[in-house]
Amino acid sequence: MLLVVSIVPGYTLASVDVQNVRAWLAPDNTRLVFDITGPVEHRLFMLDDPSRVVIDVSDARLQTEFDHLSLSESPVANIRHSHRDGTLRIVLDLQSDVTPKSFSLPPNEQFGHRLVIDLETPTKQQGSSGSEVATASKQATPPANGDGNLRDIIIAIDPGHGGEDPGAVGPNGTREKDVVLAIARELKKLIDAEQGYQAVMIRNGDYFVSLRNRVLRARQANADLFVSIHADGWKTPSARGASVWVLSERGASSEMGRWLASRENSSDLIGGVGNVSLEDKDEVLASVLLDMSMTASRTGSREVAHIIHSNISQFARMHKSSVEMANFAVLRAPDVPSILIETGFITNPQEEAQLRTSAYQQRMARAIMQGIQDYFWQKPPDMTWVAWRKSQGGSLADANRTHRVQPGDTLSVIAVRNGVSVSALRAANQINGDRIRVGQVLRIPAG
Repeated sequence: MLLVVSIVPGYTLASVDVQNVRAWLAPDNTRLVFDITGPVEHRLFMLDDPSRVVIDVSDARLQTEFDHLSLSESPVANIRHSHRDGTLRIVLDLQSDVTPKSFSLPPNEQFGHRLVIDLETPTKQQGSSGSEVATASKQATPPANGDGNLRDIIIAIDPGHGGEDPGAVGPNGTREKDVVLAIARELKKLIDAEQGYQAVMIRNGDYFVSLRNRVLRARQANADLFVSIHADGWKTPSARGASVWVLSERGASSEMGRWLASRENSSDLIGGVGNVSLEDKDEVLASVLLDMSMTASRTGSREVAHIIHSNISQFARMHKSSVEMANFAVLRAPDVPSILIETGFITNPQEEAQLRTSAYQQRMARAIMQGIQDYFWQKPPDMTWVAWRKSQGGSLADANRTHRVQPGDTLSVIAVRNGVSVSALRAANQINGDRIRVGQVLRIPAG
């Protein structure tokens, strides 16, 4: 197998140094980023027996080592290099199959010139750590009355940026990618603690996921809602305020046209229209079915966005008084209600300080979770535990119960009294051990 990539700038190249290399491990991709002192020509190809990826970099010198890289869980077994006639050859000895790609990045505020090598893992090679999205189950425990299997409501949580892309950076060095991952993990704890709900993380580590793949992963998970979490940045520190966004009508229209034109969804099921595949439909019928699905998802997006906007406004300054609209790429799933939440301006010193604290991160996660519950109680999807619970005369208050700790109370006593597990009680209140204090108000998750 031979894959050749040549990048030739439009001017004469001087000898460059490879000053550093960083590795980012994602479940289905390993990215190596080489920091270089200028633009380079390079050639990328593969060799067999044994399998290896070779990168030849013209007029380059290696001024770093590879032993600091943590690659034990990657497809790369070893990295070695050599020099010959001014060409730096870097060899990646492989321990599993990959599809390699490469490209150059120009300097930005944080890094100089970079050569990026992406090693994509074939789908069949993805392990369980990478299949959280693809294998998320919607099956919930059948109700006690034996009415049949019900499914969980799936929430896809998308922490923005990651890996080589730090997002916005605050005046004290706080990185957006770290803050939003922390908030996303708090939100996942709350969602997973609620019966009838399941959270799926689009990104659950410090690695890069493309915008298109974020959307596709949400669809692969059969998500009922896609929540993208960000922390805004601006060129001046005075900008401030949280915001909630949905896809603009112009963006929705163009996306519908793109899906119909490419038919990349031909083997997918379009949710919300009776699990109808567009593969064997004529163009007019496909357009009608897709429009129905997208109209339903846009309506759901606006409704849940308004609820969450109201919740956040109870404790945070809002950038605008209502939900905003834009053509964000991550909001373009045709059949999944999708919202984007800017949790504040990380470039504002006061909001950066708030966003760094676990207390504020937890408060933001609770506001989002409460909005999710409120919305899905109003419009629970068919054949979900929440829909069944509502049909049996339950109330949203069941999911909003609290208990003020009294003398003699323990977590196990409170859990038994309220018909919930101790682990669910801990998760709903971010408690790591068993210690509680008299007067503390505990949130009781749905039992």
